[in-house]
Amino acid sequence: MTGPAPTVRTETPAPGILTVVVDRPDARNAIDDATAALLATAMERLDDDDSLRVGVLTGAGGGFSAGLDLKAFLRGETGETPGRGFAGLARRPPRKPLIAAIEGFALAGGLEIALACDLIVAAEDARIGIPEVRRGLVADGGALLRLPGRLPRNIAMEMALTGAEVPVARLAELGLVNIVTRPGGSLAAAVDLAATIAANGPLGVVAGKDVLTQAPSWPEEEKWERQAALVEHVWTSADAREGARAFAARRPPTFTGT
Repeated sequence: MTGPAPTVRTETPAPGILTVVVDRPDARNAIDDATAALLATAMERLDDDDSLRVGVLTGAGGGFSAGLDLKAFLRGETGETPGRGFAGLARRPPRKPLIAAIEGFALAGGLEIALACDLIVAAEDARIGIPEVRRGLVADGGALLRLPGRLPRNIAMEMALTGAEVPVARLAELGLVNIVTRPGGSLAAAVDLAATIAANGPLGVVAGKDVLTQAPSWPEEEKWERQAALVEHVWTSADAREGARAFAARRPPTFTGT
């Protein structure tokens, strides 16, 4: 007798791209402990596999994620993994770029998963919000920490205190959503965006993400030195020389991540 099907599946739709799909449509792709552990494993694969350069995270069945599985919560599950936090990535996302492709809904912890990603592609009719306060809970899976840096403070405050959803078009105007698509188009657009990233020098991409992620917490007088420590290896890499040669020869570069 076979066991239940895994609730997370991975695909490689194009070279260098790992698509990670939360596959619990009957539970609105909500996160229980088993799903969180599988997501953590997928994030580790993304970072550890040198052939992979960018990830795309989405949900099956027309929805991204409704967040924590409340039925599992009543059984004592938290949807967290050691070191990585909620859904296996909210506290410690992968070092490589990760794009959220949102269809249907990204609510509560579902939005917190999307906020752990670096870029967000969303269908125009997707429902996005953190309604935890309406359930007597609090959005402590990353939304309260990340939203003030991604949205104006008053918008983040309104979302947190009212639990109201915000239209995708408005979130795009405010800069939280990178690309808005027609319903059903978010995954294809996210994969196209991922392909653009995957074609670039992987060392520079990861270093760029590192600096952008870490720099807001650096003391002003240390910023240049700390940046140099994170990017120096890029300038001395084989990929840097390959990029220069390819530019001079007017051909596409072939990057190896070295």
